[in-house]
Amino acid sequence: MLGGILFGILLLNDFNLFASFEALYTLFISLLSKAWILKTLGFAILVGSIMALIQKSGGIGGFVDFMLHKIKLVRSQRSALMLSYAIGIFIFIESSITSLIAGAVGKPFCDKYKIPYAKLAFVCDSTSAPVSSLIVLNGWGALLLGLISTQIISYSLDIDAVSLLIDSVLHNFYAMSALVVTFIFVWFDIEIGLMKKVKYKAVSDEVVYKNVQSMYYMLIPIVLMVLFVFVFLYISGDGNILKGSGSTSIFYTVLTTLIFMFFYYTKTKNMSTSVWFKTALRGAKHLFPIAMILLFAFGIGEVTTKLKVGEFLASLANSNLDIHLVAPMIFLLASVISFSTGTSWGTFSIMIPIAMPMAINMDADLALCVGAVISGGIFGDHCSPISDTTIISSMASECDVVEHVNTQLPYALLSAFISFLLFFVFGFNIS
Repeated sequence: MLGGILFGILLLNDFNLFASFEALYTLFISLLSKAWILKTLGFAILVGSIMALIQKSGGIGGFVDFMLHKIKLVRSQRSALMLSYAIGIFIFIESSITSLIAGAVGKPFCDKYKIPYAKLAFVCDSTSAPVSSLIVLNGWGALLLGLISTQIISYSLDIDAVSLLIDSVLHNFYAMSALVVTFIFVWFDIEIGLMKKVKYKAVSDEVVYKNVQSMYYMLIPIVLMVLFVFVFLYISGDGNILKGSGSTSIFYTVLTTLIFMFFYYTKTKNMSTSVWFKTALRGAKHLFPIAMILLFAFGIGEVTTKLKVGEFLASLANSNLDIHLVAPMIFLLASVISFSTGTSWGTFSIMIPIAMPMAINMDADLALCVGAVISGGIFGDHCSPISDTTIISSMASECDVVEHVNTQLPYALLSAFISFLLFFVFGFNIS
């Protein structure tokens, strides 16, 4: 991404090195002076602290112990995977948190019922990002809302950004298809491709968690995060949740949750003050590279806007591409970019400044085209072996990353094929 930014700036400045370095400095100063970008970056970093603290608290271990030994909710392979699927659906705050919790909760049941870890990794990965991109009261919504708002301002469009985001989410066909395909896979135990060959590999006869504390150390922070999102949307929207600032709400949600976790964990003697700060810092440092990727993604989005890439592609499309095929082509392009970079967020930042001008100049359906960007970004990210959610899902399930990618690829391709057909059909039927 940084290479793309440098090359784009060189093009904009006729390969004048001094002017290019000055433009590069100005670009990043401009990005870091925007409140919504700073809040999005802050959110990405602080989420790492929350994840690390929840793990350190022993709350996950307590929840697993409760489900295993105190109630008998899970009685079969299907119900074991359905539990992780349900967690993936209901915990939509952040895809990494979803994958970690669904994997941590599901793994003991995989050991008990001899379920291959690849199946658990598939369920974790196939619910986390799709759900987070459909229920956008989270960082995904903050990012998408910011990117859409930037284009609306740039082109002086008389469109409400929140309304466009909601309409676009309704056209997020890949996320919907992935959730349906995953449910069918779990419920009917349908194995295709390499999933037929994976076997359960026993690690031990009994899963033992060294740090098992009350499950409320996990549940209460998660519930509060969900509630705080609505509270801050209400406050920032002056009483109207739909008009609230997504980036502001998400940032203050994680910040407030962290403050609560400090007093909750230290006052209940779960951990000392020094341990809390060390754990929070370690978690923040772990996700700092992702924040840098986001910053570079914002940067390359600005550069492509200045290069008028969208207008250029639109001019090519006007002569070579039927208007009804714009959305399917955007979906394919976003899929390739996200697979290559391993980041759906980066793909959104690259493609929305391209897709929206294309749709505007060709008079195509704007919400459908933005939905195609979101769908393509999730699909490529879902399949990519360098994706953070792919890696986290594998780690949480103790499944080899390559095995996870290979076994889930046929299901992802099936969902992508369904999505492509839907974009094709809607492209012809929606004015």
